[in-house]
Amino acid sequence: MDTETLFSVLPIKQVTGTLPMTVTDIAVDSRAVNAGGVFVCITGFTVDGHDFVEKAVENGARVIVASKPVQVDLEKVAVITVENTARAIGLLAPRFYGYPSKQMTMIGVTGTNGKTSVSGIIHSILLAAEEKSALTGTIGFNLDGTLYETDNTTADVLTTQSMINRAAQEGCNTMTMEVSSHGLVEGRLAGTEFDIAVFTNLTHDHLDFHGTMDNYGHAKGLLFSQLGQDLNQRKFAIINADDAWEERISEMTSFPILSFGIHNDATFRATEIELKADGTTFTLNAPDGEYHVDMKLIGEFSVYNVLAAIAALYAKGMAVEDIIGYLGGIGAVKGRMEIVPTELPLTMYVDYAHSPDAIEKAIAAVLPYKKEGSKLIFLIGTGGNRDRLKRPIMAEKASVADYVILTTDDPRDEPYASIVGELEAGMKHDHYACIGDRTEAVRHAVSIAEAGDMIIFAGKGHEDYQIIGSVKYPHSDAEIALEEAEKKFGTGVVGK
Repeated sequence: MDTETLFSVLPIKQVTGTLPMTVTDIAVDSRAVNAGGVFVCITGFTVDGHDFVEKAVENGARVIVASKPVQVDLEKVAVITVENTARAIGLLAPRFYGYPSKQMTMIGVTGTNGKTSVSGIIHSILLAAEEKSALTGTIGFNLDGTLYETDNTTADVLTTQSMINRAAQEGCNTMTMEVSSHGLVEGRLAGTEFDIAVFTNLTHDHLDFHGTMDNYGHAKGLLFSQLGQDLNQRKFAIINADDAWEERISEMTSFPILSFGIHNDATFRATEIELKADGTTFTLNAPDGEYHVDMKLIGEFSVYNVLAAIAALYAKGMAVEDIIGYLGGIGAVKGRMEIVPTELPLTMYVDYAHSPDAIEKAIAAVLPYKKEGSKLIFLIGTGGNRDRLKRPIMAEKASVADYVILTTDDPRDEPYASIVGELEAGMKHDHYACIGDRTEAVRHAVSIAEAGDMIIFAGKGHEDYQIIGSVKYPHSDAEIALEEAEKKFGTGVVGK
């Protein structure tokens, strides 16, 4: 890319040395630098990119963007000094890739719970409608049906722009993104032009990062304020009418609002809801009439997720009748109240629930179908070195289950006893066990189960690893549970 064009987006900078006429790429990891590229020194929580300038130059960097003095051979490498390299990469990345988000319909989904499900439903319906679609979020980067692994719900700004560019180059018409509060605050969405912004809900989570619910809510609202003020553009805000933050989120945008809900008046409202063990039906009240919805997804929370997806697709231009026609074939998003396939006399679910509200809703979704005389066993874990205030509240919500197993999900550097001890403080009955080792906790859940019981393994969902210390170890709740169930009940396991 032409160097002058690229760096023209940095209004205040000091250039030392001679810039090359062109550059080949941009990197924030010295190991990813290619010959003729730009290396931007990002100062993170544990690593400072300024310490890796020498390695970047060895790998072929021709330009270094820094905010601190660096030692290089100015005959070979130019240095651009800026006040803040994190803001600089937010300007450089979208310019380098040619602002790819403007080439597609961009849908951003934010909220405490439901982001993955809403995004997944939107993406699945678009694929069913034979539209080329991309999706990024907790589960990874799904490019028109092919899944690639990613590290965060909302990737760093350079990776984000690279993924959007790849989706555009592959001919995708729509890209749906899970948008985390961390990503919004840290500027990872810089340069991403959203057309439709979706707000699912706001409940207790991530207060270790945001400090207060007001700060957390403000962070979520950034997605809506960043829709901009150019009302010549066709943009929409999709907002949960039943959430306490509905009014405040609505105030953050000037674009048209399409609301969804169950209890309050909304643009898309579900009535006559019938929750069943294997699906849900309801009447959809939409702007153009009433529709009968019959879907495989379970629980009231799934009704909210589907309403949000319908509203977003309607805003995109799809007819409600067509959306509902595709909806019937959509199953649970991976790891979200996903049933573990087995022919054994035991019903098991894996779910990502790791907030008090999500735990409450997961239990409520299956409790009506618990057989008389059987148990609902609920395994809940939480991460180490993260929001500790929510731990006892999580256990309190889990106490609705007949038997609770308190464990960890990603303990990181925090001792098992610290995590499960703080969870234990919220328990409302004595029918529980504290087992810090999650593998042993999953085995224990199956070992105490009898024919007809239900188990929910919460906290990990689709994830196939555990972070202990700083290392990722293989771990799958479903695989461990199936192996233990086969030992206990005999053969008959499906889907191994």
